Amino acid sequence: MPRNDDLFNDEWQFLLKDIPHFLADDWQAVQLPHDWSIAFPFSSELDGATGYLPGGIGWYKKTFANPITRLHQNAFLIFDGIYNHSQIWLNGTHLHTQHYGYSPFIIDITRHLEEENELLIKVDRTRFVDSRWYTGSGIYRDVHLVMTDQSHIRLWQNKLSTHKITPNYAEIHQDIEIEFSKRHQDKTMRLISKVIESNAAGALSSSRYETKIERVSDKYHLILPIKNPKLWDTDTPFFYTVVSELYIDNVLVDITEERCGVRSIHFDAMKGFFLNNRPMKIQGVCLHHDGGIVGAAVPREVWQRRLAILKCGGVNAIRVAHNPASKVLLDLCDELGLLVQDEFFDEWDYPKDKRNNMGEQHADYYSRGSYEYFQEDAEKDLTNTLLCHHNHPSIFMWSIGNEIEWTYPRNVQATGFFDAKWDGNYFWSLPPNSPSEITQQLKSLPKQRYDIGRTAQKLTQWVKALDPHRPVTANCILPSVSYLSGYSDALDVIGYSYRRVIYDYGHQHYPHLPIIGNENLPQWHEWKAVIERPFIAGLFLWTGINYLGESHNQWPTKITNSGLLDTAGFKKPNYFLFQSLWTETPITKIYTHLASSSDLNIDMVNYLAFEKDPHAWEQRLWSWHDVEQHWNYENDDWIIVEVISNCPSVELWVNEKTYGIRHLTNQNDRIMRWAVPFTAGSIQARGRIDDRSECIDAIATTQQAYSLNITEEVVSDNDEVKQFVISILDKNNAPITHQDTSFILDDMCNLDWIGSDNGNINTATCFNQKKCHTYQGKTLLLMRIKNQNADYSFSILHPHLGRFTYDF
Repeated sequence: MPRNDDLFNDEWQFLLKDIPHFLADDWQAVQLPHDWSIAFPFSSELDGATGYLPGGIGWYKKTFANPITRLHQNAFLIFDGIYNHSQIWLNGTHLHTQHYGYSPFIIDITRHLEEENELLIKVDRTRFVDSRWYTGSGIYRDVHLVMTDQSHIRLWQNKLSTHKITPNYAEIHQDIEIEFSKRHQDKTMRLISKVIESNAAGALSSSRYETKIERVSDKYHLILPIKNPKLWDTDTPFFYTVVSELYIDNVLVDITEERCGVRSIHFDAMKGFFLNNRPMKIQGVCLHHDGGIVGAAVPREVWQRRLAILKCGGVNAIRVAHNPASKVLLDLCDELGLLVQDEFFDEWDYPKDKRNNMGEQHADYYSRGSYEYFQEDAEKDLTNTLLCHHNHPSIFMWSIGNEIEWTYPRNVQATGFFDAKWDGNYFWSLPPNSPSEITQQLKSLPKQRYDIGRTAQKLTQWVKALDPHRPVTANCILPSVSYLSGYSDALDVIGYSYRRVIYDYGHQHYPHLPIIGNENLPQWHEWKAVIERPFIAGLFLWTGINYLGESHNQWPTKITNSGLLDTAGFKKPNYFLFQSLWTETPITKIYTHLASSSDLNIDMVNYLAFEKDPHAWEQRLWSWHDVEQHWNYENDDWIIVEVISNCPSVELWVNEKTYGIRHLTNQNDRIMRWAVPFTAGSIQARGRIDDRSECIDAIATTQQAYSLNITEEVVSDNDEVKQFVISILDKNNAPITHQDTSFILDDMCNLDWIGSDNGNINTATCFNQKKCHTYQGKTLLLMRIKNQNADYSFSILHPHLGRFTYDF
């Protein structure tokens, strides 16, 4: 029998105690992935850096029969991620210690198996402020059990890359390592690899290698040519499957299947980025790894819904920040056509301050992070990540680090930005020190034990030894000094963090090195700077989705509000702004707010609203100003109406009266504004596309709440996790967004409760309680189906509106 690769997520037991007492009553049944922190109430006694949620020490236990069913088999466990400081025992034997919480790893359990087995894992998350964002706690990603013959293609050692791509021809290169059993020495090995296209009869290409076995392991290089290749692209993410068969003396002992996307990647210092020889701007977003309700244990369905919404908004790339992605996320990016910048580390030789960013300012035990084991584990963690992720066509860059410069004081001082004599603003100012002055500062300032340039070059050498084909980048917060410290010498593409004001400076002084915005404010001024410069490859906005944590001393705010989507996956105003910029889809979206609470000037005669400072838009930061999506005000109110649109002009109507036309070219910040007196009824923005077509958005004055609407958001035919949006409606079925309510979940049939989230950043309500609250008129519910082959249903009970039932 060839290999088996099975999920190993079911029938685990969990215990949250410092010392396991191994009493049967103490353990609770859990299914992996599992994040124990997210189940706790938020507490102001904890720290906002990691979302006001606790850590602790958790134990996981799983008993299982010996999976080896025949002679000469091997058994491996693959862990995609455990957060963190984990230790693993099998039948009392200690097998592995894993400090870093984001890198995958493999354990060979063959020699330690018995007839009945007990796997025990300790996770030490007592350092509950060890990150600047919410991490979660536990075995929060998938576990696989892989069974192979003793002679087998080594796990993660079947690397595919694509070359010589033209419209008529391409090559898949396969670098493969095989481990041989001693019983097979001096026998004949035959390796056959074939390229298969879905729904095609037979193989498109094949290659074979045959030799006498003389070593316990060996490496082979095969070339698989393809005629008229179909390309993996952001618009058409096409896959081939490479099937590899290993025979020993004509007996099949192993078979693997790897997806492969044929695509080419190129960065040019003058012309930007090219995918498949086609110029493309990176329209990217950064994502942290939590999924809101579910914490760090994010089901595929939750990621799929979120990524699909971002894709519809024009996003074509994801930067996973600031740690390696899960296999689930990478698989989805492969399938959806989303490019990925996969990032290894947020800390290198020295620690960051988890509460205030920059260099360390708190030296307490609870905030000890990954730097503690960097010297010991970095090469292993980077190697495991890269080998595990290598064959994902979505990955187009490796990032070796994020804003690392903060932790090397010499580099910070050399910039001149933070000199007491300097009175500029870091975000908007050019470097105060010239390149020659920075060079002199680097020579004269005291050196630390570890040098940022040497560490960067070491990391890049490790990457290039394993993958010479993808470019290496890093997110540089102080690029003016990184160009001269040896840091940028390690990079194929330099990434800027919030430094769009020095794009021209960097290109002028260092024209040989391509530039990308690796972390940017989610504002129009950032994208404007990119499209005006052909040499900028694109950008990644901070962030695509709101995330838990990075909220030190901001209780009850537990979430960072920088996303295009909130934590429930609901669209925010800047989502529509970038959708209007990044897609050809006509967009018109109305928002309103009271003029009395606005800082805009208004002209009541001409119904105008405008910024007091006409240049204020050029320095907007992460958050959008407060706006509403309703038309329910008092009759004496003056209302600011703001319309986001990519239509050349928009006309505003209130009931039967027009309040004039605004032209997009006249709006510096691409927001069209009116000041109008409130009149109950309806407001309508009519975006004019051409002489015949309009794109219209409208909002009506709503009456009191009359019912609750339940909508299931289906992402695939076999969703295990069900996602429902509950919204408040009036008797005309119009959505009410200016009032909120609460209801209780009731009568679940064939469903297990996961939790609810309404996207509100300022509530400390626990996600998993069954009393649910709306925010801006809606909330998201998550449940897990028990039996895919049976019907499911649930009810929600409102104290005044009654019971509402969903049946499927």
